[in-house]
Amino acid sequence: MQSSSPAGRAGRPRSAAADTAILAATRAALVDLGWSKLTLGDVATRAGVAKTTLYRRWAGKNELVVDAVAELFDELELPDRGSLAADIEGVVLQFAAILARPEARSGLMAVVAESTRDEALRERIRTSIVERQKRLVLEGRARAQARGELPPEPDTTEAARTADLIFDMVAGAVVHRTLVSAETANGDWVRSFTQVLLWGLTSRQTDPDNG
Repeated sequence: MQSSSPAGRAGRPRSAAADTAILAATRAALVDLGWSKLTLGDVATRAGVAKTTLYRRWAGKNELVVDAVAELFDELELPDRGSLAADIEGVVLQFAAILARPEARSGLMAVVAESTRDEALRERIRTSIVERQKRLVLEGRARAQARGELPPEPDTTEAARTADLIFDMVAGAVVHRTLVSAETANGDWVRSFTQVLLWGLTSRQTDPDNG
């Protein structure tokens, strides 16, 4: 039985240039056509490849669009800005800037809406977008612990739960602000949000129930 994952398919070696062109064409088609009118044939034409090239890599439109959106979020980085607060502000501003791009807005809203009827699509969103971007939380927490801004978390289960919670708070707040409320996540908002998040993290450290 063949895997539905592009990386798991047999055949000729994949072309990174073709993949890049296909994913870029997918995002452009989402902006121009919307989810309902987007077809693999249109994407193939825009990318300058045969439609069979797409089917060798992706099982269908759902997988293709998730991967096209995931590639945008892979651009997120967590440069060391000297403090946990500054690091959080930096990555939140990057995240908001990506969500301000029409291809990110169209793609993310489309796959999230479609996933309400498709469990396999929800799982692909979790693995290709959510789980991949939790790297930022793990990296930021490790850096803050090395600076002494956060205490170590020896309980791996609790540490994983905390990372999930931080990711949900950041991603949920920024997505709601920019895509649901259609407000700007400007510097003032990001600073205020960061202070609230840090207050929660430091309060949790001193809560006797967590000690």
